[in-house]
Amino acid sequence: MSVLKLKQHRQLIGEELDRVVAFWLKYSHDTQYGGFFNCIGSDGKVYDELKYVWLQGRQVWMYCRLYRTLERFRKPEILEAAKAGGAFLQKFARVPSSGSPWKCAFCLTRDGKAVKIQRTIFSECFYIMAIDELSRVTEDKDMQAEAAQMMDHLIHWVRVDPSVLGRPQLPGDQPTNSMAIPMMLLCLVQQLTDGRGADVAQRYKEIGAWSVKNILQHVQRGGTAVLENVSVEGGELAGCQGRLQNPGHALEAGWFLLQYAADHGDEALRNTAISKFIELPYHCGWDKQHGGLFYFLDVDGYCPTQLEWNMKLWWPHCEALIAFLMAYSQSRSPAHLDVFSEVYDYTISHFSDAENGEWFGYLTQEGKVTLDFKGGPFKGFFHVPRCLLMCEQILEGLLQKHDS
Repeated sequence: MSVLKLKQHRQLIGEELDRVVAFWLKYSHDTQYGGFFNCIGSDGKVYDELKYVWLQGRQVWMYCRLYRTLERFRKPEILEAAKAGGAFLQKFARVPSSGSPWKCAFCLTRDGKAVKIQRTIFSECFYIMAIDELSRVTEDKDMQAEAAQMMDHLIHWVRVDPSVLGRPQLPGDQPTNSMAIPMMLLCLVQQLTDGRGADVAQRYKEIGAWSVKNILQHVQRGGTAVLENVSVEGGELAGCQGRLQNPGHALEAGWFLLQYAADHGDEALRNTAISKFIELPYHCGWDKQHGGLFYFLDVDGYCPTQLEWNMKLWWPHCEALIAFLMAYSQSRSPAHLDVFSEVYDYTISHFSDAENGEWFGYLTQEGKVTLDFKGGPFKGFFHVPRCLLMCEQILEGLLQKHDS
């Protein structure tokens, strides 16, 4: 790909990011009760007032990351929105559960009353990300300490006492290593340690290594497949659960591993991340007939039991864009840039809403919009702007190296 093409991609991605940010700034802020509306229609109208804690956290994190890393977003309205979102989270998100004062609700009413708690770690994960990132732009040491304290609780739940997580263990229910858990812990390690010095890095060294080890256990079938669920010993599980592939998750894990490998100078891990978690999921997950990435696949070719398995969702394509551009930045392989361009063309032409802004999230296998809302319980202000921000920054870095 020529330098001109890289510059074109950088410009178009930057413009797309501006449009996405403008959409959420205009439609998602709740100026009466604080926090953000999550359920937003294609034209920006709010269709449900429930507020999902993990999406509240993601939006705070995203505003702070934009404010902190790109000069054009260093605006008072973005910082104030992040602060208001953080205040809403700190006031309402944490609720007592099973004797733990650290559990976060999954969703809240508009005015902050807890509606539902899930026995997972994901609301807490994005609470941590939000509070830690907000502490960086506000220089609030108490927030930083709170994020670190909640991280300690997460590690304890996952590694020592999982009694507050998951369903009660029944005789026929085999314990599993789901890739989502070590992925999120690795993401949090990178969040909490970035730029914080040797002492903080040492504090999370062991959990970072544990997370990487558990992610790598998902490479199965002699290195020919990445499976979403494996046994706690790292073996393949029987049945549909064991055969499940999630290309988007594998790609996201791939660029998490690439970041970790770069931070630790681990060339072997970098090669594994590229070959097993980036190239492999793309080649098995790309729909050669209609384009786009399948949501789920069965490694043995059976029809997955997930009814939405052949839909094309926004977030796997976001992860693919980051993964292949990051892989190219480290490998300089033209093939990685070619795939990035292919995914970019499909993604922008199918997901981006040129009329109203932002992206649609859910397409049929053929690429037609099937659910036209812009925000819902699982789609918020996160995957799209994170992807666009990171791709713009990687492209800027590549162009600077070319010019130097």
